[in-house]
Amino acid sequence: MDEDIIKEFNEEILNIKNLEEFEIIKNRYLGKKGIIKNLMENIKNIPDFHQKREYGEKVNRIKKEIEERINILEKKLKEDIENQRLLEEKIDETLPGYPLILGKKHILTKVEEEITEAFLKMGFSIFEGPEIETDYYNFEALNMPKYHPARDMWDTLFLPNGLLLRTHTSPVQIRAMEKIKPPFRLIAPGRCYRRDPFDATHSPIFYQIEGLMIDKNTSLADLMGILDLFAKRMFGEETRTKFYLSYFPFVEPGIEVAATCSVCKGKGCSVCKYTGFVEILGAGMVHPKVLSNVGIDPESYQGFAFGLGVERVAMIKYGISDIRLFYENDIRFLNQF
Repeated sequence: MDEDIIKEFNEEILNIKNLEEFEIIKNRYLGKKGIIKNLMENIKNIPDFHQKREYGEKVNRIKKEIEERINILEKKLKEDIENQRLLEEKIDETLPGYPLILGKKHILTKVEEEITEAFLKMGFSIFEGPEIETDYYNFEALNMPKYHPARDMWDTLFLPNGLLLRTHTSPVQIRAMEKIKPPFRLIAPGRCYRRDPFDATHSPIFYQIEGLMIDKNTSLADLMGILDLFAKRMFGEETRTKFYLSYFPFVEPGIEVAATCSVCKGKGCSVCKYTGFVEILGAGMVHPKVLSNVGIDPESYQGFAFGLGVERVAMIKYGISDIRLFYENDIRFLNQF
C-alpha cells in the first residue's frame, strides 16, 4: 500500500509547474477529504488490534514522507516565483529617476510675506484682528456713522446679531489704537470680504494689508517717503511713484499712490492705460475724529494709514491680468511662481 501511494505521489509531483497545480496535489493527498484522511478513517474498520497498529504505522509513514516532500516542493516553487519576479523587476540603473514633485507656497502667500517683510524692516510690527466684525469697528469708529453715504464704497456682507464680514483690514487699526499707547507703527495683514462679482478684477474674498503709524510729529512727507521706499523694494529700485489726492472717510487728506507700470516700465501700455503708472494703494493722514474715537488726543498726536491689496500687488508685480487665476488652483499657473 505504502509503496504504491508514494510512487503515485512522486509521479504526480514531477508534472507540477506552478502553485495552482501544487495546491491541487497537496489537497488531494493531505486535504480534509484527501487520500491520507481516508486511509486514517479506515483504521476503525480493522478488528484486530495488532493489525490496526501496524496499519496506522504505515499510514503515518506515508503521511510523513508526503508532508516532507510537499514542504520541500512548496519552498522551491515559492523561491522560483520570487526569483522570476525579481528578474522581471530588475532595476536598470541607466534609466532616469521619477521626478520628485514638491509642494510650495502659493503666490499670494509669497507676495504677502514679501510685503510684510518690507515693512518689518522699516520698524513696523504685525497686529491682527477678527474677520467677523461689528458695525462699530468696520464703519462707525472709522468716521462712517450709520447711513453715511461713504458706506456705499464697500458692498458689505451682513450677518445676524448686528455682525458683518469685515470689508477691509481698517478695523484692526481701531482695535490697535484702543490697546496700544502711541507712538507706534504697525501693519495688519488679513482676509476681507465684499459682495463683489467674481470676475477678472474682483473677488468676494481677497487679502489686504493695513498700515498705521501714530506719533507726535508724523507728517504726510513721512507717509510718502515710506510708501516710495516700499514700492522700490517691492517692484525694483528703478520704480518711481506718483501721489494723487483722493477721498477716504477715515483719512484727511487722502491720497492714492501709483507706481511705474511693471509691464511697460513706464513707457505706456494698455495695462497702465498709456500713463506709465498703475495705482497700487490708498493712504492718507488719520482723520482727527478717528483718533478721538479711540481716546487719542488729535492735538498731541497725528499719524497716517494705508491699505493695499495683496492680489493687486501680485498682479502688478507679475503682469497678471485676471484675479481669478489666484483661486482656480491651476497647477500650470501656480508653478510659474
